[in-house]
Amino acid sequence: MPVTGIGGFFFRANDPDALSAWYKTHFGIGGFDWTQSAGTTVVAPFSKSTDYFPVDKQWMLNLRVSDLDALLADLAAAGVPIVTDPAWDSPETGRFARIHDPEGNPIELWEPPEE
Repeated sequence: MPVTGIGGFFFRANDPDALSAWYKTHFGIGGFDWTQSAGTTVVAPFSKSTDYFPVDKQWMLNLRVSDLDALLADLAAAGVPIVTDPAWDSPETGRFARIHDPEGNPIELWEPPEE
């Protein structure tokens, strides 16, 4: 295949500088560069009627994380609302949590299963 990975994720924001700073503060990403060291990236279109993420949003960002519990503790301490559901988690797929950035964009946090 000629495609070797995602070269960028671009989206509109009301305050790009503030939103970029929020992503940098909470996830260490933002600005212009981020070199990934993890595995596969899933690209999956969903039906327009999906309830997997908010119906008024066109996309959801899924971030692979290495220590979900520690990240959730940091986000909670920063006042970021978190949604978890044990039904989302399985030994085959890993663990998940959901948050929204300050502009209401959905973010799914994913800790893959241990290999």
